[in-house]
Amino acid sequence: MQKNLSIIGVPMDLGQSRRGVDMGPSAIRYAGVTERLENLMYHITDLGDVPVSRPDSKDHVQEGNLRNLKQVSESNRLLAEMVDEEIRKNRFPLVLGGDHSIAIGTLAGTAKHYENLGVIWYDAHGDLNSGETSPSGNIHGMPLAVSLGIGHEKLTHILDYAPKVNTENIVIIGARSLDPGEKELIKEKGVTVYSMHEVDRIGMSQVMAEAIDYLKKRTDGVHLSLDLDGLDPEEAPGVGTPVMGGLSYRESHLAMEMLSEADLLTSAEFVEVNPILDDQNKTATLTVGLLGSLFGEKLK
Repeated sequence: MQKNLSIIGVPMDLGQSRRGVDMGPSAIRYAGVTERLENLMYHITDLGDVPVSRPDSKDHVQEGNLRNLKQVSESNRLLAEMVDEEIRKNRFPLVLGGDHSIAIGTLAGTAKHYENLGVIWYDAHGDLNSGETSPSGNIHGMPLAVSLGIGHEKLTHILDYAPKVNTENIVIIGARSLDPGEKELIKEKGVTVYSMHEVDRIGMSQVMAEAIDYLKKRTDGVHLSLDLDGLDPEEAPGVGTPVMGGLSYRESHLAMEMLSEADLLTSAEFVEVNPILDDQNKTATLTVGLLGSLFGEKLK
């Protein structure tokens, strides 16, 4: 992996309806992410946080069943420009969230540099809703659909191109909560999904081996988008949309270690850490541990 690494925080909580996740980047920094990665001989530049404007009362009106569309789209545009610039400098962008709507900007800034960008979506949810299918209007449930070119133009055409990724280059891992519209889209598009059923049946080692082999054959770069609610809430309590029966800390470490050994990642983001809902910064500390494994930390 590229040894020059740029950390970008996105204190975004407008893609959903529970406050607190905007403090996620600070919590992960406080848990020692920079020191952990510097100990692994990475050259770290922390670019600080992307500005996120707050809506006033009239801005809370939903546009096409999209909550806070104006602010979410603007912050994602700024994020996309920063990610684009760091990749141009031959640096690895590591984005810290913030809610998962920030993946819209990360992928917009990343995908323009690759012919066939692959995406590993490590998440309890598919995030494949649109304004038409979303039960809530929360944009953090839409970023993967947006990146496929499905949704409002203010989101799909950030940096003036769409789609950002192709359906066949996506692998979802850990899914266990999908809305009806998402299930239909997965079936229609043939998205590769390893639900908790597959993880339990064949094991994380086989899931990751298959995902890595699949993406290596068809992509020229791979982005990891890891939502901490992919893990079981017993181990990662500080998330806004917890779903029981999730991935374990040990399984997730193995997944990160296998990705490190495969040496195929070109960008990554870790999202949905909510310190208000956490227990003594447990989820942010866990996040830093996973980042250590992803970037090559070993026991021996």
